[in-house]
Order: sequence, then C-alpha cells, then structure tokens
Amino acid sequence: MTPRGVRLTPTEVKVLSLIAKGYSSKEAADQLVVSKRTVDFHLANIYDKLQVNNRVQALRMATRLGLIPFEPPFGHGFGE
Repeated sequence: MTPRGVRLTPTEVKVLSLIAKGYSSKEAADQLVVSKRTVDFHLANIYDKLQVNNRVQALRMATRLGLIPFEPPFGHGFGE
C-alpha cells in the first residue's frame, strides 16, 4: 500500500536528500548543523509518514512519490 498525500517538511526533505547522497546520520547532522539525534528523529518521522522501516525503503518510496528527485548514488565525494 502506497501512502497518498504524503508531505515531508523542508527539513525532512533536506535530511532525506543527504541520506540519498550517501551521508550517514552523523554526516547529515554535521551538514545541517544539528545533532545526530535530531537527524534520527527526522528519519523516524519520515519512516512513519512513508510507512517504511529503513533508509532504502524511504528513499525508494520518496523517489516513487516524487518527494525527492532521483539522483544516481555516486556518493557525496563527487561534484561538491
């Protein structure tokens, strides 16, 4: 069952976008200048909204729903 009408906050989109680029929770936290616990809190909210259990499922569902753009997973070492 696909969740319909799901809306992520701008911060949740930022967190998920960093995770999609291969960042760990700690690395994403450093980029956003927040604690790892805050990033994990946002991820838990994202999982709940998307009705998934992990990062991979969240990225797939968010991409499928058009909540984040699809980008090939080249990692965060390229082009930044």
